[in-house]
Amino acid sequence: MTISKKYRGRAAAAVSLTAMLALTATACGDDGSGSGTEGSGKGEITFWDNNGGPRTAIWTEIIKDFEKENPDIKVKYVPIPIADVQSKYDTAIAGGGLPDVGGVGTAYLANIVSQEALEPVQDRIEESSLKGKLVEGMVASVKDAGGRGDDMYSVPTSANNGTLWYRTDLFQAAGLEAPSTWAKFYDAADKLTDSKNNKFGYTIRGGAGSIAQALDAAYGQSGITDFWNGDTTTVNDPKNVAALEKYVGLFKKATPSADVNNDFTKMVAQWDTGTIGMLSHNLGSYQDHVKALGADKFAGIPNPIGDSGTRVQVSNPVDGLGLFRSSKNKTAAWKFIEFAASHASNSKWNESAGAIPANTEAAQDPWITASEPTALAAKALTDGSTKIVNLPYYLPDWNNISKADNEPEFQKLLLGKVSAKDFLDKIAKELNAAQKEWKELGNG
Repeated sequence: MTISKKYRGRAAAAVSLTAMLALTATACGDDGSGSGTEGSGKGEITFWDNNGGPRTAIWTEIIKDFEKENPDIKVKYVPIPIADVQSKYDTAIAGGGLPDVGGVGTAYLANIVSQEALEPVQDRIEESSLKGKLVEGMVASVKDAGGRGDDMYSVPTSANNGTLWYRTDLFQAAGLEAPSTWAKFYDAADKLTDSKNNKFGYTIRGGAGSIAQALDAAYGQSGITDFWNGDTTTVNDPKNVAALEKYVGLFKKATPSADVNNDFTKMVAQWDTGTIGMLSHNLGSYQDHVKALGADKFAGIPNPIGDSGTRVQVSNPVDGLGLFRSSKNKTAAWKFIEFAASHASNSKWNESAGAIPANTEAAQDPWITASEPTALAAKALTDGSTKIVNLPYYLPDWNNISKADNEPEFQKLLLGKVSAKDFLDKIAKELNAAQKEWKELGNG
């Protein structure tokens, strides 16, 4: 995000009436409304990993390092599947049981902030070893996504980037060039498909997380670089409609039919079997591909370049660590956050995930340039060659609109039950209403 936003509290639409009543009635305790205490700086703290499973091994290693350096603090690790994170936080805010520290991405940060569940961390950063050591762009993204001006509600740890992974061995065998443009992408999708032998040119994301990928493909082809035209979204611009129609036209023609239900885990696993030419995901699946295919059989590039000669991508969430307001041991919890965001730990975590570090020192480590997909992503995001369409993470309704409210609609689109225009018109209507409501509350 590049536009500073000012948000002054409203309960997110995702919170049920029960949750709202619980927040009103409860003045203290371990729900999001309690002020908590600094605590002794010793004892046990609870940490929720917002991508439990894929990131469990690296977090286990970092926690072990932390406990060795801080023997008076024990970290209870709780892995939360990425698809369940927002609902888990909403449930805990309503009924109690929030962690001391939790992984929080900018895609749902505003929802948690609006429920007063997170502690501002900018003052703690200023008084810690992290002062001046966090990438400015990621700091700005976290502030904007929180929607409360210069207040910061998480410590950024990593940025991801949309990546088109492709099988270099299959491309070479077919005499194809790398899919560096959308024209080459569609040509490869067609020529690498042999459905009778269960070989496909592409795998499309039809299950959880499908909306962001679809928008990335639409804006990437249309060349539109602004999400808003005034207070009206460009999501359903005719150029985006035409681009999305072409993209979903790949379903069942150049993709497996099972894609209609595939979330990223299933999609990545399917691509790693070795029979599919291309996959749109992000840097986070790099290690999975290395293990399954070997580093010499695939490569990853940012979004293909459009007809205008410009690469356009939608913004990816910045991941971070939040300090929960209800914590009874904020001193120990902050020590863990500071340790996890330090040079050594942040570098270790991001190298494992194949993501871009938020710690400025970690971002200079040799492994960044040694990993070609990460190096290309970092270059694309910093050298001005890529135009980023900033998604409105600051809207408390954004995560619901872009996930639960419209993922079933995208499946209908793939199956031909709704048109690309109707699909994007529905999303646009919801976004315009959310933007209007947000501004009526004095924001923007």
